[in-house]
Amino acid sequence: MMTISDAGNDLEAARSAFYHRLKDRNMSALWTVLHDLVPRAPRRDQMAASWAYADIRRTLMEAGELITAKEAERRALILENPAWPGESRITPTLYAAIQLVLPGDVAPAHRHTQSALRFVLEGSGAFTAVNGERTFMERGDFVITPNWAWHDHGNDSDVPMIWLDGLDIPLVSFMNVGFSEPGEADRQAVTKPAQDAPARFGSGLLPVDYEASAYSTSPIFNYPYARSRAALEQLRVADVYDACHGIKQKYVHPATGDFAMPTIATFLQLLPRDFDTHPYRSTDSTVFVVVEGRGHSMIGDQRFDWGPNDLFVLPTWTKVTHHPAEDAVLFSYSDRGIQQKLGLWREDRFEELRT
Repeated sequence: MMTISDAGNDLEAARSAFYHRLKDRNMSALWTVLHDLVPRAPRRDQMAASWAYADIRRTLMEAGELITAKEAERRALILENPAWPGESRITPTLYAAIQLVLPGDVAPAHRHTQSALRFVLEGSGAFTAVNGERTFMERGDFVITPNWAWHDHGNDSDVPMIWLDGLDIPLVSFMNVGFSEPGEADRQAVTKPAQDAPARFGSGLLPVDYEASAYSTSPIFNYPYARSRAALEQLRVADVYDACHGIKQKYVHPATGDFAMPTIATFLQLLPRDFDTHPYRSTDSTVFVVVEGRGHSMIGDQRFDWGPNDLFVLPTWTKVTHHPAEDAVLFSYSDRGIQQKLGLWREDRFEELRT
């Protein structure tokens, strides 16, 4: 038998034969893959990328002429990370798509185990219904569909509604726990009065016996932009800014103070004009939507210029700086919440550069 004291081609041939026999036995040698399994830092296979809203909108309106909302079930265009074409993911764990609901459209009721968010990019007056309650949506509103909650969308207004869909589809697919179910009718029955959830949970009060379950989704399913934007403006008065983020707030569950969604963390931040942020990176790759303002971001050594409704994705553990040319507001979402619960989240604020 060949031993490690032997050298040369004979040893290489013996190793190759050994690895081949392992493969036949559905085994492999740890030492041949150890550095891939336990890397020194996150892999860099994901790519930074951006999407111009003007181009997205033109393509969406073309889709609106080709297929109805009912035929498509959801008339949406998926934003794919260029590193993973055809895989329907924008980050390792998250999905992004832009959905069009034209006047008169009904996106039929269904439910699924994937959690979903909507962030309204254009239009006013369309609704989404979640578990028997409707909420009407305005630009900048952040709307939640909890996992396994019945939901449908409709547009009784006279203008198109366009929003971002963010879901944890890749995460749920990885765990192979995807389930879905169609509704019995296109529109679910409305069983709760308008503004029921905000009254019960969003006014600084909670039902006396309400207890949030572990890792529950916020019972408030519409966070209106007008209120969130006013809060950012009030915080501006204090003139206290984080060097890496400007003024950045997270959307929270009113009963727990945790992120509003268990698997998707969501944020809104204000960057004043000419506020160049300090370098920053973190382990949660993040999808950004420009709500207001113009400027650019440096992701690694790449420059991405942006304006209202443009989108860009920041890969895992990649240095970023933001450079607003005017007051800017950014909405973003990532898997930071679940990373923190698992004790995996990490950030680097490059403090050594500022000492």
